[in-house]
Amino acid sequence: MKNMFTRRNSISRQAAILATTSALVCATLLLPVSRISGADHRDGPQLARDLSLDIDDAYFFLDPNDSTRVIMAFSTSGPIVPAENAAAGVFDPTANYRFEIENTGDEVGDVAVDVHFTKQVAPNQPQTASITLSRRHASVEFTAPTTVSSATATTPTAPVVTTDSETGISFFAGLTDDPFFFDIPAELRYRASRFAGTPDPAFFNRARDSFAGYNVLMIALSVPAGLLRGRAGDMIGLSVNTQTFSKTDRSPDGDRNSGKLVTIDRMGIPTVNTVFVPYSRKDEYNRASTVDDANGKFAADILSTLRRLQTDDTSIQTFARLAVANGDMLRLNLSIANSGPGGGDNSVAGFPNGRRPADDVIDTILTLVNNRVQQGDNVNANDVPFLNTFPFFAPPTQPFPNGVVDDRTRN
Repeated sequence: MKNMFTRRNSISRQAAILATTSALVCATLLLPVSRISGADHRDGPQLARDLSLDIDDAYFFLDPNDSTRVIMAFSTSGPIVPAENAAAGVFDPTANYRFEIENTGDEVGDVAVDVHFTKQVAPNQPQTASITLSRRHASVEFTAPTTVSSATATTPTAPVVTTDSETGISFFAGLTDDPFFFDIPAELRYRASRFAGTPDPAFFNRARDSFAGYNVLMIALSVPAGLLRGRAGDMIGLSVNTQTFSKTDRSPDGDRNSGKLVTIDRMGIPTVNTVFVPYSRKDEYNRASTVDDANGKFAADILSTLRRLQTDDTSIQTFARLAVANGDMLRLNLSIANSGPGGGDNSVAGFPNGRRPADDVIDTILTLVNNRVQQGDNVNANDVPFLNTFPFFAPPTQPFPNGVVDDRTRN
């Protein structure tokens, strides 16, 4: 075990998936070998009870319109039905939402961006976000309003973007369409068939996007790359976390938080905890750290799941290098140009080089599990187009007017 963990349905689309997977395998061979060491919706028992802290997906990519800026974002609280936009489109004022950026080539975060929100005082009033950037023993803070959501308007509110004059960071927080596209039941059935030793890709003929027509709460930042670079040069990593205080006193006057911040959920590479960590350890994984990953805390469990999935040694080593050897983080090479609409769509700049909204991460993961033989879930794009400028994520789905029968949900 120690040696193992050492460090679009067209022909062109299949070629792109295979090229991405091959690049993934090759890229991992460049990582140092010094340690044994999908989406994320509702990936643990605790989070089924506390959706405000449940991380859905994380994104990390160069702005295709300006290569000097890095986009980092993560979503929570999904899936939100449009009828609940106003009630559910509120950020938890007792939570801390954290972006941790690694820039020295190891598994330890070096730059942090913390976001927390005031309590919402009225349905038509924004919350105020406080954004703190901490690096090299110095920090800077600014505030920004959220984008107010509505459960009655047929047209969503335009995204409110605030740019801080001191740091140059742009900020958005509010409801968006759930950007993840994926057939959950088909993948679960396919996974079971691999566990049984009889892989059956016919389950993917279902081709239904489980997230179509639903919304999420999104926090997105556009950050000058110079604020994120470190000793590792153009290579930076991202892990996102939701945290809450170890003690919360509730009273008629409001909640009072005290004690230290405790991580409730985290995410880097999509599907790691959802698919590869056993159910009994999912909460433990969510509360662990990238240092725990690199120290091999979950390596044996991930290996065991991959073996049960009939995955070969080459793909197992790739998974280990992606999510274990240097911690479960998205890694982004700032020297690889990103281009195209909707946050970028050129193949060389896509997942696992960071993650863009349009990257079909499930097809890449499925292909890797399938020992680098192309395999997809036949859900190849989001149900609505992404924006071409920051914050890039599509506006939230609104309640449909009278006479509209197709609500786009595809369960």
